[in-house]
Amino acid sequence: MSGVTIQGVRKRFGAVEVLHGIDVQVDEGAFAVLVGPSGCGKSTLLRMVAGLEEIDDGEIRVGGRVVNDVEAKDRDIAMVFQNYALYPHMTVAENMSFALRLAGAPKAEVRNCVLEAARILGLEPLLERHPRQLSGGQRQRVAMGRAIVRKPKVFLFDEPLSNLDAKMRVQMRAEIKALHQRLRTTTLYVTHDQVEAMTMADIVVVMHAGRVEQIGAPLALYDEPANLFVAQFIGSPAMNVLRGTWTADGGSSRLVTPEGIVLPVDGGGPPVEAGTPLAVGFRPEHLELHDTGLDAEVVVVEPTGSETQVLMRCRGTELVAVFRERFKSRPGETVRVRPATDHLHYFETSQGRRLAAAG
Repeated sequence: MSGVTIQGVRKRFGAVEVLHGIDVQVDEGAFAVLVGPSGCGKSTLLRMVAGLEEIDDGEIRVGGRVVNDVEAKDRDIAMVFQNYALYPHMTVAENMSFALRLAGAPKAEVRNCVLEAARILGLEPLLERHPRQLSGGQRQRVAMGRAIVRKPKVFLFDEPLSNLDAKMRVQMRAEIKALHQRLRTTTLYVTHDQVEAMTMADIVVVMHAGRVEQIGAPLALYDEPANLFVAQFIGSPAMNVLRGTWTADGGSSRLVTPEGIVLPVDGGGPPVEAGTPLAVGFRPEHLELHDTGLDAEVVVVEPTGSETQVLMRCRGTELVAVFRERFKSRPGETVRVRPATDHLHYFETSQGRRLAAAG
């Protein structure tokens, strides 16, 4: 196994720079997820690590070895693609063993490696089938098995679950995570799905517009987002955000929005002057029903079984709440809600940077 270091990496397509000096450190044996919206540069970065895209500036090291000018086949990296990339005329066993056979490995070694990978992935009954005879989840397992038999220093996954249905994605998520816990091979995994990032990663790298917004453990990003983009991207449903002017007089502090929402903040808030433009965020699960809260009209009620998601409108501003208890109000009715003041997040509005609460 080897760690991966990405330092000052830039990428241009013609005159357009799509990666702007990326710095990421993935320790040996870690599972790192690159997450961000489509077009943020995460797949391009992964392809640069794999050797499938050239590096314009900066340095990529695998196990301390600079690989900028090393051919993809010589980097000792295995990649699992979104579309499986299986040979349709080959059996499962032949697909899994292709790289080893191409490298001239002894037949006995090839057979043992394939059988071991098949056992790990539950593919033993399928070794003589062709890809057309497999489900999407089975094909993805074969693609993973082809990577495993090579015993690489690093695994790369490029949105491997996006072609699967919702139930299969959840199952494969757990299987990939269990596989990593068993093999402990350094892994870089690209996805636009922040739920995948939260549930699978040791370390999450949030990207946006070719830059890294924040790096950290999943719950650290969820609890303490560095800026407004991370706050609203990480978490499902997304964080509610109210923008307005900070008002403080006497012992009372509050945010007043242009729509007329007045959000009291017990116990302080950030150390900013009255009149400062501010954004205040709160997670849907921290929006509570309360007799002294804000009046909000219920718009949509979505029961999921264990919880209920409720879209509501307060003075024209949409808010989303998640309730663990049964929610009895119906669309069109008015409820009173307030965010839990000990779970508020504060951001300055020019750059979206997080502000620490006072005291």
